[in-house]
Amino acid sequence: MAAGPQRKSSGTIARFPGPPAPELHPVIAVKLWENPCWFSFRINYLGLQFNTPVYGWIERRYGLMRPEYVVLYSLFLKDGISANDICQSSGFPKNTLSRAIQKLLRRHLIRRAADPLDRRRYGLRLAAEGRRIVDETLPAMLERERRMLAALTQAERQVLSKLLAHLVSDSPGWPAQVEQEEAQ
Repeated sequence: MAAGPQRKSSGTIARFPGPPAPELHPVIAVKLWENPCWFSFRINYLGLQFNTPVYGWIERRYGLMRPEYVVLYSLFLKDGISANDICQSSGFPKNTLSRAIQKLLRRHLIRRAADPLDRRRYGLRLAAEGRRIVDETLPAMLERERRMLAALTQAERQVLSKLLAHLVSDSPGWPAQVEQEEAQ
């Protein structure tokens, strides 16, 4: 049976019994199970298990790159927001999102309108065709997430949700950059 490590406060990696691990590339296995930065690597690994197949499928089926779909999905969640709002919430650079928005406008998947309260600001809206694409892709995304969580009981999913919500709520207090004292 595979053992997974967990970081102890003393700086060592403690192993705990885990489920049998699938056959992983040796470097991935080391990063996941023998890594002092275990949390960030496992979160990223799981994120990739969602993002890579989902966004690959969306690109093949709809001809949309990830930043373009992120714009559509953001507008699906909250229509009328600005490009800057999407930039702040997605982590994509402004120039990447600007290109994505221009492509979506050309394809008539979104609309842009001046903000009536501030003419310098533009709100983005999901067009009918853009909404259709999100409506068609959402079931596959939900199924992928369901499959990823299938190994957990309902109670474990609730605990995981609460723990992740706690970390997300705390994250605004984390430093925006890594600060390390210079060696004197």
